[in-house]
Amino acid sequence: MTTFELFVAVRYLRAHRKEAAISVITAISVLGVAAGVMALVIAIAVTNGMRSTLEHSLLGAMAHINVVAKEPENGIENWRELAARLRTAPHVIAVAPALYNDVFLRGALRSSYAALKGVDIDSELRISDMLRHLKAGSVDRLRDPTAEPPGLIIGARMASDFGMLLNSNVDMIVPEGTINPIYGPRPATHRFKVCGIFETGMYDIDATWAFTRLDTAQRIASLGDVINQLELNVDNVNRAAEIAKGVEKIAGPRYTTSTWQERNKPLLNALATERVVTMIVIGLILMVAALNIFISLVMMVMEKYRDIAILMSMGARQRQIRRVFVTQGLLIGLVGSALGLAAGYTLSYLADRYRWIPLNETVYSLSFVPFETRWVDGLWIAAVAVLVSFLATLYPARTATRIAPAEVLRYE
Repeated sequence: MTTFELFVAVRYLRAHRKEAAISVITAISVLGVAAGVMALVIAIAVTNGMRSTLEHSLLGAMAHINVVAKEPENGIENWRELAARLRTAPHVIAVAPALYNDVFLRGALRSSYAALKGVDIDSELRISDMLRHLKAGSVDRLRDPTAEPPGLIIGARMASDFGMLLNSNVDMIVPEGTINPIYGPRPATHRFKVCGIFETGMYDIDATWAFTRLDTAQRIASLGDVINQLELNVDNVNRAAEIAKGVEKIAGPRYTTSTWQERNKPLLNALATERVVTMIVIGLILMVAALNIFISLVMMVMEKYRDIAILMSMGARQRQIRRVFVTQGLLIGLVGSALGLAAGYTLSYLADRYRWIPLNETVYSLSFVPFETRWVDGLWIAAVAVLVSFLATLYPARTATRIAPAEVLRYE
C-alpha cells in the first residue's frame, strides 16, 4: 500500500453532505467492530477470571493429587512408610496424610453436616494455603496433643451460619462414634474448641469443611493409626495427570490416584464450554459489523464509479483501485478494534477493581464476578476483527476494478 491508496481511502471515508448515508453506515461499521471487540474482551476476561479464581480457590483448599486405597473400607494402615516413598517421587514437593469423616456440628444457632478432615498440621501447611492464611485465630491448638477440648478450625461461612465464634465450644456428633455389642454403631458426641477460622471464597468449602488433629479424628472415629488418603502437591499443577501415573507405580497395585482436574472435571468442562459458546455468540457481532462494512463499500463503489473511472483513465492501475477499498475496510477494522480494546480493557479493569457485579455465593460459590484481562487475548481478538474487516472488502474491491472508464465517461 502506497501513500496514494491511503490518501484516497481516507478521503473517501470523510463525511460529505451528498454522501451522508455512506458516512453513517461507515460510522456504524466502526462502532459495530468496536462493540464486537469490546464485548469479546469483556467476555473472555470474565471466563478467565472465573476459571483463575476457582482454580486458585480449589488448589488452595485441596491437593493436586490424592492417593487412596482401591479398597477404601480398609483405609491406609502403613501410611507413614508409603508417605516416605512418595516424597521421593519426581516432581512431588509435599505429602500429607488425611482422614475424612462425615460429622454433625451443633452451634449456637443451628446444627448441620460438616466434612471433618483430620490432619497432621505441619504436613498440611505444606499442602493447604487456607490454613496458612487464616481469617482469624491460629493453628497452635492443633499442634497441642494435650489440648482439652481439642482444637477445631472451621470455615467463615460455617462460623456465621452456625453461630460458632472464635474460642467458643461446639459439640460434634459422630454418627458411628461408638460400637455397642447389642445395638451396633451408636452416635457419639465430642466437645471441641474453635481455634481458627479460614475463608477461601468457595461457598461449599467455607460452609462445610472443618479441620482437627489427625489423632483426634482417628479417636472419635474409633480407628487406629489409619488414614483414608494421602495428599500430594507437585511442582506443576498442569502436569498433575502425568505425574500421577508415576506416583501410582511407586505406591503399588493396592493404591490408585485422582488429580484435582478429575475431581473438578464437571466444573472445568463447564467453564471451557462457556468460553467457546461466548466466543461464538459474540463473534456474531463482528459478522454484523463485517456486513455493514460490505454494504458501505458496495454503496461507495456505486457512488464513486465516476471518480474511479477518472482515476483509471489518468493511469491508476486496477490493483491500486482495489487497494483503495481494501484499505478503507482495514482502516474501519483498525479504528474499531482500537476503540473496542480501549473500552473493553478499561471496563474490565474497573469492574474487577470495584466489584461491579455481585453474585449469590450460595449459587455461584463466588461473591462477585472476577475479570482477568490478558494482553495475548487482545492481540488475537484484534487480529480476528481486522481479518473479518478485510474479508468484507474483497468483493467491493473486485467490483471497483471492473469499471470500464470509457463506458462511464462516455455518458458524463
